[in-house]
Amino acid sequence: MLQLLLASENLLFSVALLLMLLIGLLELIAVLFGSSFSSSLESLLPEVEIAPHTEVGQLDADSALSRFFGWLRIGEVPLLMLLVLMLLSFGLLGLIMQSFLLSMLGFMAPAWLATPVVLFASLPMVRFSGGILHRLMPRDETTAVTSDSLLGRIAIITLGTARQSYAAEARVKDQHGYQHYIQVEPDNPEECFVQGTEVLLLTRQGAVYKAIKNANPHLSEAE
Repeated sequence: MLQLLLASENLLFSVALLLMLLIGLLELIAVLFGSSFSSSLESLLPEVEIAPHTEVGQLDADSALSRFFGWLRIGEVPLLMLLVLMLLSFGLLGLIMQSFLLSMLGFMAPAWLATPVVLFASLPMVRFSGGILHRLMPRDETTAVTSDSLLGRIAIITLGTARQSYAAEARVKDQHGYQHYIQVEPDNPEECFVQGTEVLLLTRQGAVYKAIKNANPHLSEAE
C-alpha cells in the first residue's frame, strides 16, 4: 500500500489526501487561537452584488466561473467542507483508478494523463456529496431572499473571531426562518466578536456584513 501511495503516478493523489488532513489540523489550531482558516478561504471567492430574487450567496449568473461555483454548491455548503470533499474525492478516486489499472493491466496511467481525468471525475462527486451535506445540515436551506433583506437581523458568530478587515463566519435566520452562513466584520474598528456573540447586521459591503453587538435581549436570535 505504501508503495502505491508513494509512486510517482500517484503523488498528487496522495498529496491531496495529506492536504485534507492538514486542513482539519489547521482549522482546529485556528479555532483554538480565535481565528478561522475557513474565513480566509471565503475571501478567495469573487466579491459580487446579489440581484433581487436570487439566493443569498448566489454569484453572478452571467459569469461562467460563477455558474460553475454555483453548480459546486458554493453558498449552500461551507467552503471548507467543499474543499475537503474535493481533496477526498480526488485522492481516493485517483488511487482507486490507478490500483484498478495496475491489477488489470499491470501498469498505472502517467500522472499527466491521470490527473485531469480524475479531477474531472471528482467534480460530480463533490456536487453529489455537497448536496447530501446540504440536506443533512439542520435548517440550512435558503429561499428566495436578497442579501440586503438580512440587514437589521440578529446573527451569531459561529466560527472565528471577527475583527476590523477580518471577517468571521456567522449564522443568521431570514424572514422565513431558514438559516444562512455569512461573513461579518465589526462596524466599530475597536470592537471584535468572538464565537457565540450575537450581533446586529447594519450594512453590507460586497459579501461582508458590518455589525454591532446586540445589546437588546429582546432581539435575541433565539427569539
